[in-house]
Amino acid sequence: MDSVIALVGKDFVLSAADTSNARSVIVMKDDVDKIMELDSHKTLAMGGEPGDFVQFTEYIQKNLHLYEFQTGLQLSTHAVANFIRGELARLIREAPVLANLLLGGFDAISGPSLYYIDYLGTLEKLDHTAQGYASFFILGTLDRYYQRDITLEQGIELMKRCIQQLSKRFVINQKNFIMKVVDKDGVRQVNFE
Repeated sequence: MDSVIALVGKDFVLSAADTSNARSVIVMKDDVDKIMELDSHKTLAMGGEPGDFVQFTEYIQKNLHLYEFQTGLQLSTHAVANFIRGELARLIREAPVLANLLLGGFDAISGPSLYYIDYLGTLEKLDHTAQGYASFFILGTLDRYYQRDITLEQGIELMKRCIQQLSKRFVINQKNFIMKVVDKDGVRQVNFE
């Protein structure tokens, strides 16, 4: 029952995710941060089975830190997306992981980028997207109001609009969302109330 949304702006990537951890008809927790900071300039928004996505995203984060420690180099967002895709594709054959991910990052050379990665290892670079139940309700809103050169303020307003559509149309009340932005200055949480 996860809702994860992300978009690329002029010089940033903005991600939002609900903060609930629910199973069937029971909400177990309502303060889960589903947007992990992989490093100083990359976020990984996640949905799926809580055990799977937490374990898998921590595995990815630790491997990226190990690579940086061993080589002294930080991988580009594109390279991280391909590493994640490869790991998910490998795990399909060994121990499938139900983790749907949106990777956002900012690179000094290529700027902001957003990658959609699903549990089957499908990888696609996009300007805006959503995963989970949110995608049924807000992809039309994103398609209609998104612009390539959107500013951060406009991006936050668009995210608010998407969350309002979700709360208006979705039978399950996902009342709390967290929003993070990644840009040339790094990753930070955005207050959008």
